[in-house]
Formats: sequence, structure tokens, C-alpha cells
Amino acid sequence: MSDDVETMVDERLSVFDDEPDLNDWVEVMCGAAMVVLGMFHLIQPGELVNPDVMRWFAAAVVAAGGVWAGHGLKDMAVKEIRRSIAILEMSEAETGPDHGLIRDVLLNPGAYSEFLLESYAAAWEDGIITEEELKELRSFQEILGITDEDAAKMNLEAAISSAAKDGEITQQEEEQIKKAAKEAKEDADAVVEDVKKKTKKKK
Repeated sequence: MSDDVETMVDERLSVFDDEPDLNDWVEVMCGAAMVVLGMFHLIQPGELVNPDVMRWFAAAVVAAGGVWAGHGLKDMAVKEIRRSIAILEMSEAETGPDHGLIRDVLLNPGAYSEFLLESYAAAWEDGIITEEELKELRSFQEILGITDEDAAKMNLEAAISSAAKDGEITQQEEEQIKKAAKEAKEDADAVVEDVKKKTKKKK
């Protein structure tokens, strides 16, 4: 794995780094030591205290050591799983579609429709929309799953808004509006007349 990928994985995992990995190893080793010590005193309780009491105490130490070591192993396993998931998600992002984006588009179609409308408005900012801009907008449309009819209406709306902004409709803007109206299956002449009337009222 390259250094760049390693860095990106570490950045994605940084949110989970609530404790150093060394702590996990300490938990495992201390837990294992407690288990060994407890097992020893289960077999050889000695004569320091009553043998039965020592065996009960040793059993408790074994149980506590097992739990402690298990906790450390669990933390290590969780971190490895998180790392594997992060690497897998990054590899999918490099080789396939962004499923997260697709899901977001499907769940929030209105927000992305508004994005396309704003993109049309930005393209019409200078009063003219070029073929290159149209091609880019159509690619957005396809990605967002917006129909040609809806996209044409957005284009017409943006064209009208751009043309009426300065309070005057030029011949070139009129032709652009007519073209957009035809694509939106609207009466081109009626749309132009309506825009001119609204523009005059604003004056």
C-alpha cells in the first residue's frame, strides 16, 4: 500500500483513536499474566492462607485476567476491522461508482434538482450558453437522473431569468429564449412576449 493511501486510511481512522494501540497490548499481557498467576495458585495454593480460600482467590484472578486480556484482544480486533473497512471503501471509490452519492441523490432529489437549476443559471450568467456548457449540464442531468423535459424547463427558466436581469431583451437573448422554449416544448413566441411584458413592467 502506498504512503498516500496509508496516510488517507490513518486520517479516516483518526476519529476512532481514543487510546494508543500500546494500551491494547498492555491489557493482553497483563491479563495473560494474571491468568498464569491464578492458574499457578489454583494448582499450588501454598500455605500462606487457607488452601481453599487461596483457590477461590486464584479463580477470581484467572477470571479477571481473562476478561482483561479479552478486552484488549477485542479492541485490537475492532481496530483491524475498521482499518479493513476503510481500505475497502477507498478501493471501491477508486474503481467504481460512489454509492454514497447515488444514495444521497435518490433520497434528496429536490436538493440536487436545485443544484442543476443553479448550474443553468450560472451558465446563463453572461447571457449566452455555449455547447460546452450544455454538454457539462447534460452530464450533471444524467448523473442526477433528471429527465430531459425537466432539464429543458430548468434551462428555459434560467434563460428567462438571465435575459430579464438587465431589464432589456436583446435579439440574441430572444433567440436563445426561443431555442430553450422549443426544447421545453413551450410556445416560443408566447414565452418571448411574456418575458418582454414582464420586463417592461419592471421598468
